[in-house]
Amino acid sequence: MNSTYEYLKANPVFHLATVDEGKGRVRPFGFVMKRNNLLYFCTNTTKDVYKQLVANPEIEISDKGTDDTWLRVRGKIAFDGSREAKAQAFAEAPALLKIYPKGPDDETFITFYFIDARATLFSFSQAPKTLPLL
Repeated sequence: MNSTYEYLKANPVFHLATVDEGKGRVRPFGFVMKRNNLLYFCTNTTKDVYKQLVANPEIEISDKGTDDTWLRVRGKIAFDGSREAKAQAFAEAPALLKIYPKGPDDETFITFYFIDARATLFSFSQAPKTLPLL
């Protein structure tokens, strides 16, 4: 894998960590896309994860590869509620329509992206390696 994006696409269930009342919270995520030269994700504005992201936009993602590697991405996020970003997400993952039947017009659906992040690839057999996001 040459980039964080490629790694996340190849290993599509990753875990996103936030902070909730001073304690770590982790949950699985599975959507990632490239947009405007940035790494994008999505969530629902009614979920606790959204509230946690708003309160503290510093997150970490962890993903495990099939080759005994794992990736950690740590950084700060920002939200993009634009119809264009939402439309791209639905174009790339039509299965989202099962959850959000209004598609890009669903007001609870929102995308977010890293504005500052560092990705590190780890392995038991090699030294840690910094990966570009895209």
